[in-house]
Amino acid sequence: MFNALPMFHAFGMIATLLPLMYGVRTFMYPSPLHYKLVPEMVYAEQSTIMFGTDTFLTGYARKGNELDFQSLRYIFAGAEKVRPETRAAYMTYFKKPIFEGYGATETGPVLALSTWPQSREGSVGRLLPGIEARLEPVPGIDQGGRLFVRGPNVMLGYLRATAPGVLEPPLEGWYDTGDIVAMDASGFVSIQGRAKRFAKIGGEMVSLAAAETMVATVWPDAIHAVIAVPDARKGEKLLLVTTQHDAAPRSLLAAARERGVAEIHVPREVMVVAKLPLLGSGKIDYPAVQRLAEVRKVPAEAAA
Repeated sequence: MFNALPMFHAFGMIATLLPLMYGVRTFMYPSPLHYKLVPEMVYAEQSTIMFGTDTFLTGYARKGNELDFQSLRYIFAGAEKVRPETRAAYMTYFKKPIFEGYGATETGPVLALSTWPQSREGSVGRLLPGIEARLEPVPGIDQGGRLFVRGPNVMLGYLRATAPGVLEPPLEGWYDTGDIVAMDASGFVSIQGRAKRFAKIGGEMVSLAAAETMVATVWPDAIHAVIAVPDARKGEKLLLVTTQHDAAPRSLLAAARERGVAEIHVPREVMVVAKLPLLGSGKIDYPAVQRLAEVRKVPAEAAA
């Protein structure tokens, strides 16, 4: 196994502990950000399993040679949603599928996983054995609900600074993931987005993750974050923070019309930055993006 994930993150920790527990030979690499060197080292080690996030895997696809990943049997992705462009790049260039999983630090961290016999496009796979799940309805969201899970992998509870030494267990063992998901009849889980990653615009719930996916189809080579900001007329509006130097709302509106996407899902304001803030896990640091937005200068045409 090849592991370049940071160990301070639950995803990186499980990628470190699993091979130790099962006697799998592992090559530890110090940084997932060395996009050119990581593919070369995978090839040199002839690794058969690799873990990564969408951000890291995208970087490897841009810098790697088409033969670098020829030895891999499994590429597991987690921590953030895998974009269709990333899947397509790996199938086209490396001839390798990406198996997406899903979890939370509080659940040890894996909840669902895709494998060769259990995999569907747009799904993170099925819940692992022994995990109970329930979906609570969310007003304004027709498909899916807020996911609560219970099982042997769920944490005993939180230790908070406000009550030192006092364990705060999940109510009746049910952990609130804070994610909106849909589950089909076969148990395959599809992530709709974080509950807090929805905006209410004109009384309608809009997924910020879905808006980001639409933007990524327009400018696949840039990094994007869509957040909700206050709007005097509709309560909230979508703001796109992007590294695409020529990004403009009118371009997104035109692309949305071509794709049949409702205009309410299109960011009406754009903020171009040289670099988006990222967490050590490779995910976008949304609180930092929100702080950037708070000090932005709003152009006169932003509300167009």
